[in-house]
Amino acid sequence: MAETHGKFDFAIDRGGTFTDVFAHLPDGRERVLKLLSHDPQNYKDAPTEGIRRVLEQATGRDFPRDQPVDTSLIGWIRMGTTVATNALLERQGERTALLVTRGFRDLLHIGTQARPGLFDLEISMPEVLYEEVIEVDERVVLKRDGCQLPRKESKRTVTGSTGDSLEVWRELDTQQVEKDLKGVLARGITSLAVLLLHSYTYVRGARDETELS
Repeated sequence: MAETHGKFDFAIDRGGTFTDVFAHLPDGRERVLKLLSHDPQNYKDAPTEGIRRVLEQATGRDFPRDQPVDTSLIGWIRMGTTVATNALLERQGERTALLVTRGFRDLLHIGTQARPGLFDLEISMPEVLYEEVIEVDERVVLKRDGCQLPRKESKRTVTGSTGDSLEVWRELDTQQVEKDLKGVLARGITSLAVLLLHSYTYVRGARDETELS
């Protein structure tokens, strides 16, 4: 690992149980530290605590826990985590709703329809991560010659961020979406996944959904 001209470099692995901190010091020395990922009686955030301890030990200065770390001493921080993976595997994340274009509520459940064990007599389908679906009235279609979809009178034609031409068949009903979102929030669902057709190029619809949520 290269020295960073008077700066501290940190590589951190934030796991579900332990957080490992590797530090490269300005003088070329290396330091390794292991902390509990959750220790609320002593610190709020394990990676920050690891950085703070290394800086205190190496500089002899005091870095109080209730104050931001002096980042002028840091060259870079690279951090990986298995927390999200563990949450997916253990189903211990936040309760989630899926907001999707009307007519496509089962899209993620259907998936690719792939069957790895084609001749298995007992098929186990993976569960989806969301527990509720909100279908929204909006429809954007790529403008293509030879399109087999029934033609509709388009309100307007737009150019997406990728340069593709799109027809907006139905504008987003923001009032209804806001009402639906308030409903799921009242039921204790605090996480939302947004899946709108062609949002990779027509970003306005997805941005509106994000702002509403």
